[in-house]
Amino acid sequence: MLAQQRQSAILELIRRRGGVRVSHLVSRFGVSDMTIRRDLEVLAERGLIDKVHGGATLAGPGSTEEPGFAAKSARQQAEKRAIVERAAGLVEPGMAVALSAGTTTAALAARLAEVRGLTVVTNSIPVADALYQTDQTVVLTGGIRTPSDALTGPVAEAAIAALNVDLLFLGVHGMSRRTGFTTPNLLEAAVNRRLIGAARRLVVLADHTKWETIGIATIAPLEEADVLITDGGLPEPARRELGEQVGELIVVKVG
Repeated sequence: MLAQQRQSAILELIRRRGGVRVSHLVSRFGVSDMTIRRDLEVLAERGLIDKVHGGATLAGPGSTEEPGFAAKSARQQAEKRAIVERAAGLVEPGMAVALSAGTTTAALAARLAEVRGLTVVTNSIPVADALYQTDQTVVLTGGIRTPSDALTGPVAEAAIAALNVDLLFLGVHGMSRRTGFTTPNLLEAAVNRRLIGAARRLVVLADHTKWETIGIATIAPLEEADVLITDGGLPEPARRELGEQVGELIVVKVG
């Protein structure tokens, strides 16, 4: 296979999966580590991908670019399902839990419909919709709607300030050691910080593509997470870094 053909195949693979590891590409294409790294360098120079520790992801959007809820729902579906199953195991009947806005938290909401006697606090319209016509008590904040269908602003913040919950499941746009957990929306960051303040424990749900993705606003430093649930696509160096920072790192198998 010619270098140009291999690079096109690598780019298509990254587009389908969101990110790949160098070791996987070495095995898949039967070439050396150095050859793959040169291929990734070529693609990165063309602005098509971002090189990260041990692999590559699609070129990241701007730090304030916020895809809509439907667009994000189509990404990393298998990873999200695995993360959701593990997260649901942390919830016990009778708990008060908060769910931030996000596609992973919306998927978790549907799963929590099966748990008896929950009170669910959320600023997410899709989360509330997922629990519509169930026996759960749902507290939906008011506020200003964002592209990700979150409710934000002073109305949402005031509603959350008076509440206390056992667990907060927080979806994030990105995470890195330098910036912590981030979002591209300033108003959403403020509401998420309120949710963290209302929770006894913080559980962050983030698939591997969120590593080294950075939004404009930091929600919280990595060490503020009691638990971080991610998937096996996360590179080993990132696992070591996160393992040193968060209270507990849970890496789930996909498929």
